[in-house]
Amino acid sequence: MKRRIEAVVVDCVRGDITRQPGFDAIVNAANARLLPGGGVAGAIHRAAGPGLAGEAAPLGPISPGEAVLTGAHDLPNRHIIHCLGPVYGRDEPAAELLAACYRNALELADENGIASLVFPAISTGAFGYPVREAARVALETIADTAPRLRRVRRVRFALFGRDALEAHEQALAGLSADEGEGSTDT
Repeated sequence: MKRRIEAVVVDCVRGDITRQPGFDAIVNAANARLLPGGGVAGAIHRAAGPGLAGEAAPLGPISPGEAVLTGAHDLPNRHIIHCLGPVYGRDEPAAELLAACYRNALELADENGIASLVFPAISTGAFGYPVREAARVALETIADTAPRLRRVRRVRFALFGRDALEAHEQALAGLSADEGEGSTDT
């Protein structure tokens, strides 16, 4: 599914975030210390190679909602934007912190001339955020932020499972006319 929001094209695919050639950056659902771990962060660190931990660790710790930028090392992209999502039920207000992840990643990308980036479903794995609620927060935040972006032109969600893909496609399709423009292609 694909939709234009202002000048930004947003799409959702089922796929591996570490295998997204043609995009300037991918977004890491990082841990606070920006070290290898499990889930998305572990997969990204394994694919990027050991140089990523050496570059990222001095930038940590980060707080929920924050975003920092590194090189992509052995990945097919130029950059990685690392975001720390909220732990659902612990980091409050969870929706505001999750929205800050997406907004800060988009703004950091825009400031650094990054035209295209790929997000995972931040906080929906070990951090326990319900996927449908997280998808709604993510897509509404992108729709709210898109009008201010000058360089970002393409946003993708690379999602691990079918449930996450369906939730993000529904959230994208459900954006009101005020939040998104253009047609929806399935």
